[in-house]
Amino acid sequence: MVAYALGRLEARNPRPHRDVIEYIERIQATLDPYGGAFLVHGVPVEVREGAWLGGLVLIGFPGMAEARAWYDSPAYQEIIPLRTDHITGDIVLVEGVPSGYDPRELADKMRAETDAL
Repeated sequence: MVAYALGRLEARNPRPHRDVIEYIERIQATLDPYGGAFLVHGVPVEVREGAWLGGLVLIGFPGMAEARAWYDSPAYQEIIPLRTDHITGDIVLVEGVPSGYDPRELADKMRAETDAL
């Protein structure tokens, strides 16, 4: 089942630091061995509800094992400080839903659990 690395990132300065540019130049090479590919990167977000501070990065992987292996890899761990020294934010890994997912099945399960109380 596909998995994603999602980042909400907020630059501390309006101009990108040279380290951040180097991070961007090097990140794809860390993704390639794990089948990682950018799905969203460096584009404006349109906030419809709530407040979203910063930018959004979304990277797709074949599965959660590959996403974890990428994040924990020595190659990626080596470049993380290039980003974190200049950008704050949150990074999460999350598994996607299976093909044919129907949210009504989850609603039915939630209803049954709620009715059992």
